[in-house]
Amino acid sequence: MKIYCLRIAALAAATLALVCSCHERRQGSEEENDPREISECEEYDEYFTPERLRVDITLVGNATEQRAYVNRMFREKQWSGSPASLINEFGYGEYIYKVFSGDKLVFSSGFCTLFDEWRTTEQAKTTDMSMGHALWMPFPKDSVHVSVCQRIRQTGGYEPILEFDVDPTDRHIAPCENGYNVTCLHYSGESAHKVDLVFAGEGYSAGEKGKLRTDARRMMTYLFSMEPYSARKDDFNIWLVESLSVDSGVDIPQEGIWRSTVMDSGYDTFYEDRYLTIWDQTKIADVLSGTAFDAVYVIANDEKYGGGGIYNSYALGSSDHKYSLEVFIHEFGHSFAGLGDEYFDSSDPYGDDYYPAGIEPWEPNITNQTDFESKWADMMDIPGVGLYEGAGYMTKGCWRPVDDCRMKTNTAPGFCPVCQRAINRMIDFYTK
Repeated sequence: MKIYCLRIAALAAATLALVCSCHERRQGSEEENDPREISECEEYDEYFTPERLRVDITLVGNATEQRAYVNRMFREKQWSGSPASLINEFGYGEYIYKVFSGDKLVFSSGFCTLFDEWRTTEQAKTTDMSMGHALWMPFPKDSVHVSVCQRIRQTGGYEPILEFDVDPTDRHIAPCENGYNVTCLHYSGESAHKVDLVFAGEGYSAGEKGKLRTDARRMMTYLFSMEPYSARKDDFNIWLVESLSVDSGVDIPQEGIWRSTVMDSGYDTFYEDRYLTIWDQTKIADVLSGTAFDAVYVIANDEKYGGGGIYNSYALGSSDHKYSLEVFIHEFGHSFAGLGDEYFDSSDPYGDDYYPAGIEPWEPNITNQTDFESKWADMMDIPGVGLYEGAGYMTKGCWRPVDDCRMKTNTAPGFCPVCQRAINRMIDFYTK
């Protein structure tokens, strides 16, 4: 799945082969019954402690195959999610991991990775590569089984890439809490029933702590100036991890600039000038280990245009470009709410067949009309809402809800009603 880089700037300015239990109903795929999924976990205290388990995995592969391996496990600060929201209810993401206590599903979550996008590049056709990625879940009281599966784009179903057990008494599960200072920018209540959004600094030197705080407050103010976030302000806690780097700025390989930073972020990802990412997502996990969080936005201390957003993983963008606030709100839409890009460009290297016909895209704000009833068919009576062809990097065969939205351009007045509903649903998930 393409990870949502902001090539929209141009438009805006102009295996472990095990039997898998990870099949969910998607249009165009068959559903396999899994007896372990009959009941969902509602009793948080029966299965989990208040803490958080982090499992670092390594994704390995190329364009045609993918494998995953467990790297290390950590016991971290408190789990901040709602105890009533343990089971994935959205079906978003290119991966899903499920946690079982015996035959009972007690936790699940969908996510995307930068590695999955890399597998669509030309380089992946001739080269093997690996990337690190962290998975989080409530810390189990007893042994659990974890199944990690990848989505198959051609069918919409899942297949396994990793299965492993977790023994919570294992002495090799290391305690992990970094020494970064955490500042509260906005507090609404206990984390279990709020969205905990964490800003983290990247490329801020020791003498730029004040600038980091100013940049974070500026982005928070912008977030709460736009619907639906403005109406839901009291559902958020906002934190700042003051993660400082040796050097100021980030890597710009196309200009021969390399800097020593906490998370090793850089532009020119996959040789795309404006695509600013962090290759190893576990470096972000190290920064987050001392704070509660549901979502993270990394602020890269740079004036160049760029950013990226990866669903249920991270989003980041530069701090000082004239469109930095617009980049923030767009990329956070990807990483937090699973929103897809609504722009399209015939010159895009992904071409006009990125979303296969007959498989409805999982993103809530784009459709190929395979299963339009599951999208915004019930909102077609709202003025301006309709089916506008051109979305998801495709000029034909994929539709967006309105003519213009923040998921299409930086100059749109705001999020469309469909995107607002998707954002509200995600906020509800974290706060119930």
